[in-house]
Amino acid sequence: MTHRFDPTSLREYDIRGIVGQTLGTADATAIGRGFATAVRRAGGTRVAVGRDGRTSSPELETALIAGLTASGVDVVRVGMGPTPMLYYAEATLEVDGGVQITGSHNPAEYNGFKMVLQHRPFFGDDIQLLGRMAEAGDWDEGAGSVTDADIVDDYVGRLFAGYAGGAYRVGWDAGNGAAGPVIEKLVKLLPGEHHTIFTDVDGHFPNHHPDPTEEKNLADLKRLVAEKSLDFGVAFDGDGDRIGAIDGQGRVIWGDQLLSILAEPVLRELPGATIIADVKASQMLFDRIAELGGEPVMWKTGHSLIKTKMKETGAPLAGEMSGHIFFAHDYYGFDDAQYAAVRLIRAVHMIGKSLTEIRGNMPAFVNTPEMRFQVDESRKFAVIDEVLARLEAEGADVNRTDGARVTTPDGWWLLRASNTQDVLVARAEAKSAEALDRLLAQIDAQLAASGLKRGPQAAH
Repeated sequence: MTHRFDPTSLREYDIRGIVGQTLGTADATAIGRGFATAVRRAGGTRVAVGRDGRTSSPELETALIAGLTASGVDVVRVGMGPTPMLYYAEATLEVDGGVQITGSHNPAEYNGFKMVLQHRPFFGDDIQLLGRMAEAGDWDEGAGSVTDADIVDDYVGRLFAGYAGGAYRVGWDAGNGAAGPVIEKLVKLLPGEHHTIFTDVDGHFPNHHPDPTEEKNLADLKRLVAEKSLDFGVAFDGDGDRIGAIDGQGRVIWGDQLLSILAEPVLRELPGATIIADVKASQMLFDRIAELGGEPVMWKTGHSLIKTKMKETGAPLAGEMSGHIFFAHDYYGFDDAQYAAVRLIRAVHMIGKSLTEIRGNMPAFVNTPEMRFQVDESRKFAVIDEVLARLEAEGADVNRTDGARVTTPDGWWLLRASNTQDVLVARAEAKSAEALDRLLAQIDAQLAASGLKRGPQAAH
């Protein structure tokens, strides 16, 4: 028996598609067969399976488990919950891998799979391998068993363990995503006063799209914080692995700004430690880490790549502009927005100022949101190579970690190829609006030299 996937569904960091169009139950079964075979060939026998709150998740779970057991792996079902709860299961139960059925922060009609094998992200070539195994029908045969494990209370207890963060008045927006029930349990343990919205799981996302990195999705949280005069607010994406936050005045605290706050207690405890952020992060963050006595490292964008780099460098903390925050300090090293929220409360307490004051003290920069433009897949990486060659010829100050990040007296700009879509991503940050215009002109000039231009920005 063989199976062919829609090529768009096998992505760099996970598997994702539109249910009924590019992803279905037959794909889920083939993923189960392939992943189980990979687990067995790595010497493993058991896998934890979790799912988010999307309407298609139960049927995909059933099909996935059919595939896993048919290739001889025992399955431990941990049920509906955020992706980090599945990562927690994989880290603490006697299993050899884990699969979360989730469409992440995509619209309601999407779903997908995030995988981890022997405490390491399963991505890139691993995912392509599942495609090759399916086409060849190269699967082990067997008959695995299925058991259930109710780990929600253990997970919530672990989020709260060792809490010494003082009492605050906090708003929480779960966006009708899979984090809702965990948030409801967590706030009962936390001291202070907590107001939650949209914690009922609803795969249609009736209130707003569950992506806290888009400011428009924070409108309800801003209203809650303003109406109740709360200290600050936190929000979660559809599967609880990315966090958003606002201060008491409703100002957004972006991913790199969160990391600069979270780094402070970590560096007090571990002086000189390495802290990793992706190439989209503000120069302010790298400067702040150095100022706190840490070793800032700029790395490639992508949660699997960041996790891998953390293991390599022994970094206790890492983060991405997109709101993925990874704690290896007192935790397991995976991206967990619920845990990041708890650590944020602790950091505010330890710093001894309100989050509004901390946010107000940050240096003011003008920056662009992430700009994205379509480019033919065959040209995607070629354009970046052309840009790098031209910059080198000009003697520009370029960091080539992930695309081109160019520093000038005005600030910096970035142009990189997306790993997951046929787009180029650009971003710029400067000390003034005029300086930002000069940086954008440099980006436009580079694009023009490669026959491209910045089009109108489509929502992604």
